[in-house]
This record gives sequence, C-alpha cells and structure tokens, in this order.
Amino acid sequence: MKKILISLLVLLPIMVKAQNIKFKQLRYDEDYQHLATDTNTWYKKIKFLPLSSNKKVYASFGGEFRTQYFKYTNPDWGDAVQDNDGFVLSRYLFHGDLHVGKGLRAFVQLQGGMSNGEIEEPSPVNQNPLDLHQAFVDINLPIQENTIVLRLGRQEISYGSQRIVSVREAPNNRQSFDGAKLIFNSNKIRLDAFFTNYVQVKKGIFDDDPSKAIRFWGAYGALSKLLPFDNLDVYYFGYKRKSSAFDEGKGQEMRHSLGLRAARSYARFQYDTEGLYQFGNFSGKDISAWTMSANLSYSLINVPYQPKIGLKTEAISGDKVYGDEELNTFNPLFPRGGYFGLAALIGPANLFDIHPYLEISLSKTITFIQDYDVFWRMQKNDGIYAVNGRLLYSGKNTISKYIGAQLGSTLEYVPTNYLYFRAEFTWFNSGSYLKESGSGKDITMLGATATFKF
Repeated sequence: MKKILISLLVLLPIMVKAQNIKFKQLRYDEDYQHLATDTNTWYKKIKFLPLSSNKKVYASFGGEFRTQYFKYTNPDWGDAVQDNDGFVLSRYLFHGDLHVGKGLRAFVQLQGGMSNGEIEEPSPVNQNPLDLHQAFVDINLPIQENTIVLRLGRQEISYGSQRIVSVREAPNNRQSFDGAKLIFNSNKIRLDAFFTNYVQVKKGIFDDDPSKAIRFWGAYGALSKLLPFDNLDVYYFGYKRKSSAFDEGKGQEMRHSLGLRAARSYARFQYDTEGLYQFGNFSGKDISAWTMSANLSYSLINVPYQPKIGLKTEAISGDKVYGDEELNTFNPLFPRGGYFGLAALIGPANLFDIHPYLEISLSKTITFIQDYDVFWRMQKNDGIYAVNGRLLYSGKNTISKYIGAQLGSTLEYVPTNYLYFRAEFTWFNSGSYLKESGSGKDITMLGATATFKF
C-alpha cells in the first residue's frame, strides 16, 4: 500500500497536466487517437504508443486501483456474525489495447481482487487474486458512414441504466462473459446481438472459466435523438441456468425478457423510465414476471449549490401463490452490485420502493447526496432477495409486506479525472416483515472508497 501511495504522488503532477484524458466505465470504449499529435509526456505516450511510422498501428495502456473500507453493525439484520473492526477490499485492473489500422483491434484486461479482515470466508467476488477479466478481438467492417464490428472473446457487457445487465462495479470484482457479439453503429442507431456464457469467478489465479450452467444471449437496440426522447432502447434477453433458487423452490430456468427504456434530459428536468416483461419456464412452471421503474429529477440551476431534487420508484413482481403452476418472481439477471446504495442490502425482486433524493454541489469537485428509500414486498407469498439473487428471507409464515426504510448520506470528491473519493453512511430501519422473519435489528454501514485511474 505504501508503495502505491508513493507512486500516486509521483504520477499525479504529470496527470494533472493531461486533463484531456477522459475515462469511461467500459475502458474498451476509450479512444486516444487525438493524442497522435500530442505525446509530449511519457504518460500520454502510454495512452497512445505508435508502433508504425504512419501511426495507424498503435497501443494504449491503462488501469485502475480501488480500495474500500466497510464496517457493518448488525449485518444481515442481526442474523450474521458481528464484525467490530470492519474489512478492506482492494481491486486492481490493468489493460492493453492494440489497434491495427481501422480493421483490427485486440483488448486484454487483467483483474485482481483482495479482501482483508472479513470474519467469514470471503466469496470469490471479493477474493480473486489475479485473473483474465477480458480478452477479445474486434473485426471492423466500415460501410460508408456506418460500422459493423464482430467481437469475439471474453468481454464486459453493459446496457442502458444497468438495472438488468451491468459490469457489477460496486462489488470488488467486475463480471464478464465469454462469447460473440455483433455491433452495428450508425449516427443515431446502435444494434447489438450477442451469445455468451457467464464467466464464473473462482478464488484461484487464472482459473475463471465460462460457466456451462449459465448462458446469456440477446439483442439490444439503442436509438438516440429520436423525438420526444434523447434515448429509446428496445431489447430482448435470453437466460438459461441449470439450477436456480427462489422461495418457490429450485430447478432449471429458461427465461426470456422483453424491455423498453426511454430517457430524456431537458435544461432542468430529466427522466429515465423502463418497463420489462419476462416469460419462460422454471422447473415445469410457466414464468410470468415484470418490472417498471422511473427516475425523475429537477435541477435548480440559478440558486446556490445547484441542488437536484429527484424521485425514484420501482415496482418488481413477486410470486403470487406458493405451489401453483406459475412463477412470478422477477429475475434481475446481471444487475449493478450496489443496486440500492453501496450497502447493497436488498436486491430487485418482489419489491416496491419509493426513493426521494437530493444532490447538492458544494463545489465543482464535491457533491453531497441525501436519499431515503422505503421498501415493501410486492407479494406476501414470496421472500426478499440479495442483489445476486440469493434468497435472504422466505415469505412463508409471514404477514407484513413492510420491509423497512433506508437512509443514506454520501459525500463524493472528484479532484481530477484520475481520482475519486467517496464516503457513505447508511442506516436501515427494520420493518415488521424483517422482525417476523429473523432478528430484525437495524443495520448501519460506514463505507469509504478511493479510486485511482490511469
């Protein structure tokens, strides 16, 4: 850790002079061709390293180091072992990107995640010392002003608001898929079609394998600047899992998802809405599940601190009747890890929530966020689930739908493009359902995050 901090102090002055470097969540989407005539520092040279005299063959390198500290009081609402000291998670990412003209590109990314101080045995998501996270080849076929890209290999996949398919940024290790993707890009339309196997994270070194038990395929269309929307997304996802578990039982799952998302940002008002229906088969039962969500916000531009007032809400189906011939529990597939805040206490299944929030810009680099999220079960005959889909508590022998309320306070500090700091405090006030199902104690979480990208 000490060596890393010293390296940051050495690198930071050089990087501050290179503020035209912009990072993206999907690092393979970054493009540094604009540095072809501006490599006056060694740092810019590693972002654009020409390998031919005409600079059409070039390489780019980058990475990330993130460390986090967490301390929970009454984990799992008092039903897990109490840790009085907290624990530390560290994640390392390093990638190389090779471009051979406009027709061929290869991208490789390594990932390592370490956990220190957890009382129980860390999961592979937290503890995975070193593995091949991404390794794919792009074959580009330019067609007039459009492009078609065939991507083959291990890759991250992320779509829309990341409610259904995400990189899983919040947990210690991000997720990836092995397979093929065909991408069509034009001025206002992007169409993807893909067929993949989920990459199962394991605790060893270079042992993550594509899981034959989890298969994922689909098509995603993103239309931009189509009035009255800034973005209109239409998609289909197919999902097959050899063994899934719900409050209803266990069995093989074949699920199809049809979704529509619309978003727009006006001068002050923004909205992001999404609806999705799922059908298929689970252990001989028909699947009929759905979700609807909305994120509405209004920014006060000409007042001190430029506050943004927002309201999020989600309605997510749960199973209606135990033991019948239909499963109504929604499957969020591969959602973002911190779905309802960094504490990540509840996942998006059998849920209804109302979530007002307030964002205040204390300065150009500091933002304060206050939010309050109230949760109910959508159906009494179903339990509540973790973000990864694991059943937390059953709905059997329970009456109340009220799960509880979560108060979160977050302070974000972004001094440069390369550094990100976050401190968060969460208090979950347990409701009557949690008291029926288990100990039902209130949870508090203190978290701190520091991220360095290059």
